[in-house]
Amino acid sequence: MSALDRLLTIDDLKRRAKRRVPKMFFDYADSGAWTEGTYRANEEDFGKIKFRQRVAVNLENRSLATTMLGQPVSMPVALAPTGLTGMQIADGEIKAARAAEKFGVPFTLSTMSICSIEDIAENTEKPFWFQLYVMRDRKFIERLIDRAKAAKCSALVLTMDLQILGQRHKDLRNGLSAPPKFTSRFVFEMAIKPRWALGMLGTRRHTFHNIVGHVESAGDLSSLSVWTNSQFDPTLNWKDVGWIKDRFGGPVIVKGILDPEDARLAVSAGADAIIVSNHGGRQLDGAPSTIQVLPEIVDAVGDRTEVLFDSGIRSGQDVLKALALGAKGTFIGRAFLYGLGAGGEAGVARALSIIRNETDTTMALLGERDVRNIGPHNIYSNDLVRRQEF
Repeated sequence: MSALDRLLTIDDLKRRAKRRVPKMFFDYADSGAWTEGTYRANEEDFGKIKFRQRVAVNLENRSLATTMLGQPVSMPVALAPTGLTGMQIADGEIKAARAAEKFGVPFTLSTMSICSIEDIAENTEKPFWFQLYVMRDRKFIERLIDRAKAAKCSALVLTMDLQILGQRHKDLRNGLSAPPKFTSRFVFEMAIKPRWALGMLGTRRHTFHNIVGHVESAGDLSSLSVWTNSQFDPTLNWKDVGWIKDRFGGPVIVKGILDPEDARLAVSAGADAIIVSNHGGRQLDGAPSTIQVLPEIVDAVGDRTEVLFDSGIRSGQDVLKALALGAKGTFIGRAFLYGLGAGGEAGVARALSIIRNETDTTMALLGERDVRNIGPHNIYSNDLVRRQEF
């Protein structure tokens, strides 16, 4: 049994990643805005939902296979777009994309990735999804969409909840930058984490390759928060969905929905699917957890569009709880980042295996054989997860 095989939970991967990844970049993945109250609630609120166990049911020939946005997937899980993935480990986005491809689940590349759109296309065989942040330079955004089309990305994920960057205290205290500044503290980090440092010496990818060389003002991204606040477009609105969709020519998923009215507006604007997300608790601290608001959003638009779910999933049981409350698929961000930091491509595969095994075992104990049949009947009363009960 390999060292990774001995890690049985996502928390096990998290602990291993913390030992291997420099603090600046581990904290980037493992942090929320301000008090981190919403970040914690995303995980904790899953515990308030209780399963209905069923017995004496034929459990042979179980299947986790389903579709997300019409695409066949081996289980209802996709890798979420995460910035600076390539700083958890060298060439991190490529490694995560390869693991997802082999596992049969979608990979979503962030605009703020270290590896570029072209890097992923050159190192994978199947289409991946691309997440778009809208910036003030609309000509750059048009070129970015065209690059995603040229790379044969099969869906565009339009993030709507980061017009202004939420304050993340850990990033500010750590002086987050990509590439990192060679302070005495960071040199010490490299000395005690030589595997990470050697990996970085072996790659040319150390900054935001979707942006550097493509935007004139992006030559120095040493202060990500300053650059983001100056470049991301605060005028982004629902009318922008239309021109982005026309330019891309394929399905557009709107990410960052936390309110039923915004869900209705997204559908009216032309969204082919929505992702219920609070950016992992990294934007509006004090907002509700995503699992808390999911039922209301499903009630509002679930018969008109595909409702997907993001923020807080750390286990296969969490996946099933989101499906029981109406989601058609889920995204994992931190869970795969912990795997990436713990063991690169093999670590991401281990994270996916952990979630798959937990999903399969729990589904069996619910008395279900097909993940597409998971629904409200698999948990106790939905009233437990209405807003007033949290």
